[in-house]
Amino acid sequence: MAKKQAPNQDAVESSKPSVFTRFRDYVNASKLELHKVTWPSLQETKKVSISVLAFVAVMAILLGLVDLGLSSLIKAVLS
Repeated sequence: MAKKQAPNQDAVESSKPSVFTRFRDYVNASKLELHKVTWPSLQETKKVSISVLAFVAVMAILLGLVDLGLSSLIKAVLS
């Protein structure tokens, strides 16, 4: 039986595009995708940002109250 020969590494590497070519193709594809995006208007961005900030504030207050209650409960149990 004849031994299998490994593929010639030079032939495999020469058919593969260089790192710079692949990076350039990636950047070009990314630019094309960004042109397809429907960007929100300034009014929509403000509205969503205010909603997110309000939600974060409410959750911070809620978690602060839960933390205060649990710490008081633990102090009462340990003393």
